[in-house]
Amino acid sequence: MKLLLTATLCAVMITGVMPAPAGAGAIEKACRQSDRTAASPSLCRCIQSVANASLNRSERKTVSKWFSDPHQAQVVRQSSRSSDERLWKRYKSFGENAARVCS
Repeated sequence: MKLLLTATLCAVMITGVMPAPAGAGAIEKACRQSDRTAASPSLCRCIQSVANASLNRSERKTVSKWFSDPHQAQVVRQSSRSSDERLWKRYKSFGENAARVCS
């Protein structure tokens, strides 16, 4: 599970150092502002597009914060709250879709 989380976060967080455009979503902004340099801004746009189809607005906002604090993803994954379990399942599916669609 830890390997899946690491792979998912890496796939989602890879980005260039350019600032996000004004109309960018929370995931795209976080992706572009992260310190990853292995991918283009188009990857961040793709990931945002997958997030829009996979996660609701509140979930996207929560997940975007995990770029700067990945430990919070682990907190949610290990939580016994049913709402956190639902978020984790949706996040896991999102990460798998983003890795498949955006790679």
